[in-house]
Amino acid sequence: MVGDSMDEIDIHLGRRLRRRRRLLGLTQQELAHACGVRFQQIQKYECAANRMSAARLWQLAEVLEVPVSYFYEGLTRDQRESLERETGSSSTETLASKETQDLIHAYYQLGERPRRRLLDLAKAMNGEIEA
Repeated sequence: MVGDSMDEIDIHLGRRLRRRRRLLGLTQQELAHACGVRFQQIQKYECAANRMSAARLWQLAEVLEVPVSYFYEGLTRDQRESLERETGSSSTETLASKETQDLIHAYYQLGERPRRRLLDLAKAMNGEIEA
């Protein structure tokens, strides 16, 4: 049941991303370039094939000039509670923590290649590396 709810949340976040990108008149390529990823990654976020990390949501919010909460607008109470159960805290609590902000700041001080390597390392440590 939690998995279905998480899929719905990923779909919701992807739709919000697409809506804001289009509103600003950005192509997927332009948004990808601003975020230091390939446009295929933006495609995957928008269709919910890939889940967006908190750090990526933060970055997208900055590029798209919206608060992080923009992505969560319109979620039902049950969806928000499911997300909080899955992550162990609310998204705003996680993003507001000093540790998270320090990590995000340090991450985006790196060049694109070291960022990708660090992200791959974090995923591998968490058992999420894709083949």
